[in-house]
Amino acid sequence: MPFISTPDGVEIFYKDWGSGQPVVMAHGWPLNSDSWEAQQLYLADNGFRAIAHDRRGHGRSTQVWDGNDMDHYADDLAALIEALDLRDVILVGFSTGGGEVTRYIGRHGTDRVAKLVLVSAVPPFMLLTEDNPGGVPIEVFDGIRAGSLADRSQLYRDLADGPFFGHNRDGVSISEGIRAAFWRQGLQSGHKNAYDSIAAFSATDMREDLDRVDVPTLVIHGDDDQVVPFTVGGQASAARVAGARLKVYPGAPHGITDTHKDELSADLLAFARGEDVGVVANTEAGVA
Repeated sequence: MPFISTPDGVEIFYKDWGSGQPVVMAHGWPLNSDSWEAQQLYLADNGFRAIAHDRRGHGRSTQVWDGNDMDHYADDLAALIEALDLRDVILVGFSTGGGEVTRYIGRHGTDRVAKLVLVSAVPPFMLLTEDNPGGVPIEVFDGIRAGSLADRSQLYRDLADGPFFGHNRDGVSISEGIRAAFWRQGLQSGHKNAYDSIAAFSATDMREDLDRVDVPTLVIHGDDDQVVPFTVGGQASAARVAGARLKVYPGAPHGITDTHKDELSADLLAFARGEDVGVVANTEAGVA
């Protein structure tokens, strides 16, 4: 299996499918690169080199004790991009992966980056603070931490059976296979890695990282996201990135890589090709 080594000795697993302009995809918590397989296959089938990796401590990558934070995630991504000598990269980040690619730009710039896509992503800043009054109270994340320590297997089942895919909404039915895949991927992560990552995705302020984005940017978010609320995530990110385009999936939950996989795949391909994806400018969306 293909791996690259980071400067601090972590082995990062990756999948490298197809050929053409590289699209590098960063996954969400507590998942791994398997969560991108529908979009990765679609992009590779349509003329792009689609690459997805397992974040440190997740999937098949090293379950290292230290470095489960957004800075290390971004530097690991840089190590992958440099090891494969990727240029003109389209970066795509889902949920926590959206923080990873945003922090990558904040720390490493856009010399190798052509475009950015944020999907159900955690930037700019999830946590409720005095200067982020619209954020999510820390008690929510403390509850996730407590659930992880008490019975993380059940926590992952509850997330998959409830808010992650919107399975708790009236009239919504998500297949057992999709929900079981979330649980399986979650348990492939290291216990400490996944636990520490809760702070990484919730308490990392990426507002200044977004301010450094100077490439074409597409933000995609469901307006019924119960994990990263639309107003906290996609709406706020689109407002902060100069020239960003925002596409809202009406009624969509957090896990749109599965629930809206065909629409998302088509939108990623269109944006990668420079085609119209039917978005509205952020100012037209009322988030200027």
